[in-house]
Amino acid sequence: MSADRLHQTRSVMSTAPMHPHLARELVARAERADEHWARLARMQPADQQIGAARHIDHGNAAVLARAVADYGWPGVPLVGEEGARAAWRLALRADTRADVQQLASRLMYDAVGRGTASLRQWAHLYDRCLVNAYLPQLYGTQYRLGPDGPELQRVSDPAGDLDARRAAVGLPPAGLALRRLRDRLAADPCFGAAAPAVLMGAA
Repeated sequence: MSADRLHQTRSVMSTAPMHPHLARELVARAERADEHWARLARMQPADQQIGAARHIDHGNAAVLARAVADYGWPGVPLVGEEGARAAWRLALRADTRADVQQLASRLMYDAVGRGTASLRQWAHLYDRCLVNAYLPQLYGTQYRLGPDGPELQRVSDPAGDLDARRAAVGLPPAGLALRRLRDRLAADPCFGAAAPAVLMGAA
């Protein structure tokens, strides 16, 4: 897919979602997961609490898998902007279901080409799939907490054209993104809370 094709956008946001019931469920599930992980980020969670959070994410991944099987990727025409963002967040947290996460990445990529999904959000999801497969990420969107705060997970050719790749998908330079993430975490430790040892930046 060409860069021009990837940057394509269409005016689909002014219409009501085709499946508002699905949109409501996706948003509600994403919000509950956000709240649960945010609570854990404020404490020193026990393994049982982390396991409960992962169980929520696992259940959400199953719901997303059913939605994808029934409708395809839940893009903006199907579920509206808020619902589409919620579907993306559920996919990002589907770490226990690599099959669902990878399928979501492929389908979301196709939706980007149709102008019904966010290219920047897809870049985060693609990187998440790579990191979970123990591979270097491509766009530098995934972080871990190190002794001095958030640090970038392993990146393909880190001394090469990372910022060029990021610019191609609408992301700011890697150094700027890291500074922003550190500032946000300093202001609100719950920002980006996704799972122990792995942080999601903002899309």
